[in-house]
Amino acid sequence: MAQESASQQFAQLKDLDALHHLHPFTTHSSLRSGGARVIVRGEGPYIYDSEGKRVLDGMSGLWTTAVGYGREELAKAAYDQMLELPFYNTFFRTTHPPVVELSRKLAEMAQAPLNNIFYGSSGSESNDTAIRLIRHYWALKGEPKRRIIISRKNAYHGSTIAAGSMGGMSHVHAHSYPVYDGFRHIMDPYWYGEGEDGESLEDFGLRAARVLEDEILAIGPENVAAFAGEPVQGAGGVKIAPKTYWPEIQRIVDKYGILLLADEVITGFGRMGTWFGSDYYDIRPDIITFAKAATSGYMPLSGIFVHDKIVDALMAHNDDFNHGYTFSGHPVACAVALKNIEIMERERLVERVNEFAAPALAKMLAKFKDHPLVGEVRSVGMLGAIELVADKRKRRRFAEPGRVGLMCRNHFFQNGFIMRAVYDTMVTAPPLICTQAHFDEAEAVIRKSLDQTLNDVAGEIAA
Repeated sequence: MAQESASQQFAQLKDLDALHHLHPFTTHSSLRSGGARVIVRGEGPYIYDSEGKRVLDGMSGLWTTAVGYGREELAKAAYDQMLELPFYNTFFRTTHPPVVELSRKLAEMAQAPLNNIFYGSSGSESNDTAIRLIRHYWALKGEPKRRIIISRKNAYHGSTIAAGSMGGMSHVHAHSYPVYDGFRHIMDPYWYGEGEDGESLEDFGLRAARVLEDEILAIGPENVAAFAGEPVQGAGGVKIAPKTYWPEIQRIVDKYGILLLADEVITGFGRMGTWFGSDYYDIRPDIITFAKAATSGYMPLSGIFVHDKIVDALMAHNDDFNHGYTFSGHPVACAVALKNIEIMERERLVERVNEFAAPALAKMLAKFKDHPLVGEVRSVGMLGAIELVADKRKRRRFAEPGRVGLMCRNHFFQNGFIMRAVYDTMVTAPPLICTQAHFDEAEAVIRKSLDQTLNDVAGEIAA
């Protein structure tokens, strides 16, 4: 009777969700006709749905739950802070212990000149803040014409209108009516999609980077404010730049004196085997945006690290920076972030990515490079991708981009391991706590799901 009652309750939840809940990045007619999957709890790297099915979460929620689910310490940190001070703003020349302590801790973790942090609640907010601060900085420096920010095609910097415009995703731009002015987009460093026949990874990396210099010269250096880039393009398909790319980007931004914005909403907090992806690639950003894994998703928190020279420009002018959010530096979110960082340090999760998890993920994915459906596998740190193609030899895609990826994603969900479909690229970002047993489990699901998808599209695969 109790089981029947629970089933009825979850069925009602699905109906109510369809009646009242608008989901992000969703075709609502399709969702409402089939209903949403109800996720009821999480434990370690697993989530559980309302039907009792256990699923290994190969996406860490959404690039987020670095330390996994069910961490009582994080819940207690939130509970204790809610009893002590559940909320107060940081507008009225006020502060509170958690935001002060977190700011000090983050400044210690970042590269030396990034000593100040401005807070928000999402990656989109962080990138909106960065856009405004970049342009304000140049106005304070007496160069207000420096407004244009160069980003990359298929970059994702958020879904607010400004951050969405800075990103390079056409389907996000389509709903901006129109895209905000002041942004330009250059090619992304995606060798599998953009590399020419016979072109080495190293040569391609230089070519992709030097497009930035061409764009700066075409616009006029005196009009360019910044270059914005994710160390690894996550939502765009886990596109990993060749090793020659970022040193050349750094050379170019230094040459023309423009700011470098590193969007680390995905790559921050250990996913690359360093605290930040900027450290992995040895670049020197003027601003780093972060979110997601700062709290492992247990509370919404985001922010930006700001270079001392930008703060010095603010300090030199006795007027307001008219920007901020009600929840900037929320005390509960900051308390949870502090505890999350403490857990990561105590369990050496960043070092663990280098020493075990990243090599294990790479070894697992490499086993599928010869599968008839797979054009390329790639990974860095705890980020990976599998390219699904119709013709391996010619790198030829399937008709109707995204159709085969969705087929494959559905098989993954059904078989018990989550990978996300970015068109026909399957991407993964597992929790940093995954063990060899978890990788073995994922490997079995990947093999089964790829074989099922191959069977679905057998008539479309080149011999």
